[in-house]
Amino acid sequence: MLVGDKNYQSIWPDESDPAVIRVIDQQKLPFFFETRELRSVDDVFLAIRDMTVRGAPLIGAAGAYGIYLATLEITPLTNIDQHLSNAARYLISCRPTAVNLSWAVNFVVDRLRQCAGPEELSSAALKAAGEICELEKENCRQIGIHGLKLIEKISRKKKGKPVNILTHCNAGWLACIDYGTVTSPIYLARDKGIAVHVWVDETRPLNQGARLTTWELGAYGVPFTLITDNTGGYLMQRSLVDIVIVGCDRATRTGDVANKAGTYLKALAAYDNKIPFYSAVPSTSIDFNITDGLSEIPVEARDPEEVRTVTGFDGKQILSVRICPENAPASNYAFDITPAKFITGFITEKGICRAAEKDIKKMFSDKFN
Repeated sequence: MLVGDKNYQSIWPDESDPAVIRVIDQQKLPFFFETRELRSVDDVFLAIRDMTVRGAPLIGAAGAYGIYLATLEITPLTNIDQHLSNAARYLISCRPTAVNLSWAVNFVVDRLRQCAGPEELSSAALKAAGEICELEKENCRQIGIHGLKLIEKISRKKKGKPVNILTHCNAGWLACIDYGTVTSPIYLARDKGIAVHVWVDETRPLNQGARLTTWELGAYGVPFTLITDNTGGYLMQRSLVDIVIVGCDRATRTGDVANKAGTYLKALAAYDNKIPFYSAVPSTSIDFNITDGLSEIPVEARDPEEVRTVTGFDGKQILSVRICPENAPASNYAFDITPAKFITGFITEKGICRAAEKDIKKMFSDKFN
């Protein structure tokens, strides 16, 4: 995606220094556009943990590059198997909900087991991490192609009037290396001249919608309106939402979806108002080993301080201010689970299917045991 006149991914190897992986610092957006250097496994862990990088596909790619950086730490005295296993466990532990992280880390580690000798490890890890990035980009591109059909259908029904899309959190190119999952069909619709308008949930407590989705859509020229998280239901009641499209951090093989907290409430409102509700789900975000989202998907509980404070820009610097009494008890569940029965369908890289095990299995038969 273009930032100014330069094309960016949200993660990439530094061309001038093979010991550096660069990322866009999502904590600084939209106020400042800055990149950050990752030089170690610890750097990657902290970048994922503090949400310098965020979004299921991106943290998977970051974890993959973390294993590459781990190979650069190997010395003649290193127990290589133990070192890589420790690095993998450490990276996977930093955020538990998105399945992309463990999938990507294990993908690279498995690739390294095929190496003939230690001298091949770094080049093999770098190549594997690059393959993951290309896979996720292509997944998003294909999701865009399939999701576009839904927007086109609504546009025809409305005789060219703007298609009103509601989304939650940020499932754009920042979260997905390029294109995005939710944003990819929106960008393609814009490219085709289809009138679209996006209702953007602010997405408390870290405001990924307000900070990141608005920045992305504005840069691409997509009309949008920022709303408070609890406004979506009212808009649906007033027939001001044509379709809801959200991302996915982990889906079960039966169609339950874990996504940013607040997604479940949007699904309930959409269901009650007979509005189609889709989750844009690359196959890398489907956990084909589990069947019940509520009992089997680990939901990350983050620092309550994120709830007690809000971060903004005063024109000179980024500041964090407290919005409640000091030491007020707070809870910060980062995700919720939307049961399959409230989801109209999945938009995947292979097409659109119902959020049901039979249909998911038909689309991804090679992934089922």
